[in-house]
Amino acid sequence: MWWSSEKMNLKYHRVGQHDGAESPFLEETCALPPQQCKALHISWGIIPFVAGFFTLTALFLIWVVHSSKLNLNLDSLCTGHISQFSPVVQDVGIRFETTRFNGSLMKPTIFRQDASPEGETANFVTDRGVRVPAELASKSNLLPDQVKISQKYGGGYPANVEGLHHLHCLNLLRQALYLNYDYYHAKGEGPFRNNDTILQYHVTHCLDIIRQQLMCAVDIGVLGQVWWNRTGPEAYVDFNTKHTCRNFEAIRGWAEKHQLPDDVPDDFLEPPKVGDTVYENIP
Repeated sequence: MWWSSEKMNLKYHRVGQHDGAESPFLEETCALPPQQCKALHISWGIIPFVAGFFTLTALFLIWVVHSSKLNLNLDSLCTGHISQFSPVVQDVGIRFETTRFNGSLMKPTIFRQDASPEGETANFVTDRGVRVPAELASKSNLLPDQVKISQKYGGGYPANVEGLHHLHCLNLLRQALYLNYDYYHAKGEGPFRNNDTILQYHVTHCLDIIRQQLMCAVDIGVLGQVWWNRTGPEAYVDFNTKHTCRNFEAIRGWAEKHQLPDDVPDDFLEPPKVGDTVYENIP
């Protein structure tokens, strides 16, 4: 057979031990003086390391570029997963930023001041409606029979950015605190123009909206503790924690830029058509 013992009777010879510079092959093939041949051999030996270095550098640069694009895609991906689409997503582009909360107990900010014009200015956020284009209505979860703006005035749907409505509600709760209530009730502006019964409905509506929002987007971070009082150290909860936040100022800027006029003509809205849903009572 072809694999018979006669053909398998192979002879092996030990390979001589040489370093690269003293290799018989090098001596036979290199026509240069020995020292130059040795230097040439060393130079050729470096090439794989140089090639490896540049390869790793190129891979690193590719990774950096890919990571930056991936981060942008992650912002969009995360927004799409946890939030309802709106023109804000399309026009602004949601970005996530690390922000440290100011959770100080004994150092009030302007947002915590007693009722005053300065405090009102700091806490005021426009909650005036914006226009959602008709072509984005369905994607923005607006129904075909919801209120529309007359084509005479550009069409589309009047709507409010929910996050800014939440801040409006938070401001109303601040105004309705027993610390501030008398001040705002005496001024009789905004929600305080209404009688006390309607005002109570408004305040408790805001309270429950904020409750639902906090439960919907429940924060799963943890509050550690710090030491205070150097003469007799005591533990206290650290409320000054870091959070991953959306680019709020860009969102507020978009809403202010696109807000509807404060005063609109009587025919600004289209009347409901036959078949449109009209509730018997305020929902």
